[in-house]
Amino acid sequence: MPRFDDLFAAELDRRESLGLRRTTVPVVPAGRGGVVRDGRPLLNFSSNDYLGLARHPLLAERAAAYGARLGTGAGASRLVCGTLEAHAAIEARVARLKGHEAAMLLASGWQANASVLGTLLRFAGPDALLFADELNHSSLVHGARLGGVKPVLFRHNQAGHLAELLAERAGLPGRRLIVTESVFSIDGDRADIAALGALAAEHDAFLYIDEAHATGVLGARGMGLTAGVAGVDLAMGTFSKALGSFGAYVAGSRTLIDFLQNTCAGFIYTTAPPPPVLGAIDAALDLVPGMDGERALLAAHADAVREGFARIGIDTAGSTTQIVPALVGDAAAALALADALRARGVLAVAIRPPTVPAATSRIRFALSAAHDAAAIEKLVDEMRACWPLRRMAA
Repeated sequence: MPRFDDLFAAELDRRESLGLRRTTVPVVPAGRGGVVRDGRPLLNFSSNDYLGLARHPLLAERAAAYGARLGTGAGASRLVCGTLEAHAAIEARVARLKGHEAAMLLASGWQANASVLGTLLRFAGPDALLFADELNHSSLVHGARLGGVKPVLFRHNQAGHLAELLAERAGLPGRRLIVTESVFSIDGDRADIAALGALAAEHDAFLYIDEAHATGVLGARGMGLTAGVAGVDLAMGTFSKALGSFGAYVAGSRTLIDFLQNTCAGFIYTTAPPPPVLGAIDAALDLVPGMDGERALLAAHADAVREGFARIGIDTAGSTTQIVPALVGDAAAALALADALRARGVLAVAIRPPTVPAATSRIRFALSAAHDAAAIEKLVDEMRACWPLRRMAA
């Protein structure tokens, strides 16, 4: 046995005993809103492909065209010779659509949050005060750590509590930063961006909003909840969810983006996004502003699932978006429920600690405009049949 493998194996066994071990299981896309896993067709309610664009022919065609014309790799980091005209053109499009002066592409949403927030906090200095929603995504938590700052946590989506915390620290030195998600990836609820903008203005705080799960789905033309809202200094979003491709962006003032291009390690020291990815993003940006019909269908699907779950007695954690959790509590019970659903043709993955706090394991259902009414009806029916099984497993 290779050195240290006994230590790794012991930790894996410990996680197995707690119902917390993870494994990767390959799937094959199949049909609209479906996959094949272990040779079995399943309705997929775990994908973030909210508008069904990941298999849209225009994205595939544009990706192939960019690859044929520009190659399959950028060849260098952005500040060496990796910046193509296509990078600059997409950044300009994103900035216009988001209502900001400029934008910057990054490799992934996790990388964007961790490296950009860390950069801003290090620049703000050791006295910086970071006010963060207690349920912020792991990438934002790691960004705070990289910035060397212990965040002041405000109660989830409670702007009133944030106001109290800001007022209590009004006399302290240091730059203030407020960071939150606009749509929370685990609970599927949304922040009050206008209230946060007002607080940021009142306390001269920098407001950073993660729009990963709102981009493409919510707001005018699908441009998220920050578009057109005063007081948002930086909006981050991804292309890997509703836009069906890969990568991320941050948008803000021209000076802010220039500053980040000079200081953000996640931009400076990584190879630029490749041309085929840029092609897919370009096609998605053509399509998304005109997809109001798909957004309305997605909202209707979410309403139908929440109403169906309410009749069963399922707590959906205040969801108001296309992400609808079913709170279970125990990790083993959540796994058992996911297994039961899969046996009945529904792929819905259990979300367990440390992704969520202890005793709040759940099945997170991510809905898509690619689903039809029959798929939504089947989901509710199968949950009604399987829901009692969670008690047997707990």
